[in-house]
Amino acid sequence: MTVPPEQSGGPDDAHAMPVCVRHPDRPTGLRCTRCERPACPECLREASVGYHCVDCLRQSRRETRQPVTVAGARLGTKPVLVPVLIALNIAIFLFTAVQAGSPTANFRSELFQQWAMAPPPVAAGQWWRVVTSGFLHQGMIHLLVNMVALWIVGRELEMLLGRLRFLAVYLLGLLGGSLFVFLFGAVFAPVVGASAALYGLFGGIAVAAWRLKLNMRPILLVIGINVLLTVTIPGISLLGHLGGLVLGTAATAALIYAPAHRRGMWQAGALAALLVVVLAAMLTRDAMLGDVVCGTLRGETQCVRLS
Repeated sequence: MTVPPEQSGGPDDAHAMPVCVRHPDRPTGLRCTRCERPACPECLREASVGYHCVDCLRQSRRETRQPVTVAGARLGTKPVLVPVLIALNIAIFLFTAVQAGSPTANFRSELFQQWAMAPPPVAAGQWWRVVTSGFLHQGMIHLLVNMVALWIVGRELEMLLGRLRFLAVYLLGLLGGSLFVFLFGAVFAPVVGASAALYGLFGGIAVAAWRLKLNMRPILLVIGINVLLTVTIPGISLLGHLGGLVLGTAATAALIYAPAHRRGMWQAGALAALLVVVLAAMLTRDAMLGDVVCGTLRGETQCVRLS
């Protein structure tokens, strides 16, 4: 039996077929139902109507408006910064514990003395303390309580705000706590801990719940309990917590109430304005403290005011 020449399937037929636009070495009889370009099976994806090539799918994603939260973050963003912050706080605590030779007396470590927040060293030029103090913890219980609170509250807020916005609220809350200690705190009383940043997150959660019209009672109850503990337990910095609460609340409100049109510009401008206010207030207090000289004596930072 013979096959008529017009029905033969020789190698010339393969060369007569169109080739995949992404793989020129692959002849194909398939096409994208959207752009109608030839595509091999590897480059096609099933769509609601027919099959679309990967290029059309990518273009469709760019053209389709992605759903976002009230702060402009993409829905489904997984918390990444919260675990990183927890790991960083734990690592710094372990370093100070090893350096001091004791987890309960880690405040004696050299790093602890160099990073703790106190107005005179900051006025003497050690500005890093306004940030580094928020990553120090005195003892394991202090660390454990703050990290559990960060894990519970931080994940929800990070998913709502997005990573960069969440980090901005966290750091502004931290700076707010340092600002209040710097402005109104005892001159030679060092303050440490992530509590100021956490209170910033507490304020942020409260503002977000109000904006989304959620039940405020559980959130207000948690904040109230923490404020009560701050007032009743000795050794806790009320000023640091209050400063964190004020700045964190203000920062979150600026993020979630920003107009949808040019939201990013409004948010960046508001956060920058808050940062400028914090820095300006610290510079004012710096001038009021006068000249201060600080040094280390027997492992502890000692400061003397010259004027």
